[in-house]
Amino acid sequence: MFGNDAEFLLTLHHTHAAELRAEAATERLARSVSRPASRSWLGRRQQIRRTGDDRR
Repeated sequence: MFGNDAEFLLTLHHTHAAELRAEAATERLARSVSRPASRSWLGRRQQIRRTGDDRR
């Protein structure tokens, strides 16, 4: 249907390039946001209890 329609192919290229740029920006932002250290809901208390249990 579209065959070699240069304007359509150029529009498709620009759209795809914009999507790739947006995806790269999203990944860059996700990497730049610092994540808190993963802890359980008990936090450090659980770790302290675990070390105390090991001594028994």
